[in-house]
Amino acid sequence: MAAVNPLLVVKDLHRSFGGLKAVDGIDLTVMPGEVRAIIGPNGAGKSTLVGLVCGRIEPDSGSILFDGRDITALPAHRRVRQGIAYTFQITSIFPNLTVFDNVALPVQRSQHHSVGVARLRRGVLEALERVGLSDRLDQPAGELAYGHQRLLEVAMGLSLKPRLLILDEPTQGLSDGEIEGFVALVREIARDATVMLIEHNMDVVMSLADRITVLNFGKVLAEGTPEEIRANAHVQAAYLGTPDDE
Repeated sequence: MAAVNPLLVVKDLHRSFGGLKAVDGIDLTVMPGEVRAIIGPNGAGKSTLVGLVCGRIEPDSGSILFDGRDITALPAHRRVRQGIAYTFQITSIFPNLTVFDNVALPVQRSQHHSVGVARLRRGVLEALERVGLSDRLDQPAGELAYGHQRLLEVAMGLSLKPRLLILDEPTQGLSDGEIEGFVALVREIARDATVMLIEHNMDVVMSLADRITVLNFGKVLAEGTPEEIRANAHVQAAYLGTPDDE
């Protein structure tokens, strides 16, 4: 059986803001088809790390390889074409546009050639069906409930047919029922894409992640399976709390 190469490799990545070392020598390897959770206390460097991966932030040093290609100097829009899609911690929909147009827009912007109308519509409908919003095509996005706005943003990412989908705090503000639906959605997405997930909800993390990377003060504190992370004394002290606190 042929060896499977990593989809994403981060090597000795550094990024500082003034005197703050937000990302301080991080190494990370993500395999194709994996659901990788990135967790840690507020200010640990999680959003900076994924901002570096998707190209929204430039590193001070280090390298980022995607499917064996060095993309460290590649601008964000070209990383999208390579197959990296990112959803923001705070919804970034266009409230005055319809649900359909919100999903169509990133597809049009990401392509270096024009997309036929039929192909565009097919791609938009497919993405909206996956998140359960196909019955709201003509509704202004700003009229959607908050949970549906988060799902719309996921659809915007899915419409790009990503190989790596980065979700930053996707369950923030969702109800218990919406979270349950989101977990099912991520499991479905992971059938044909790799997922990197920043999430504070530990029930979501433990149920979804194949592996978990724990950041603290811009460094990797621990990495392993959910069971290994739950049992790690250093992680308990820095983030999860001791068993007596549960």
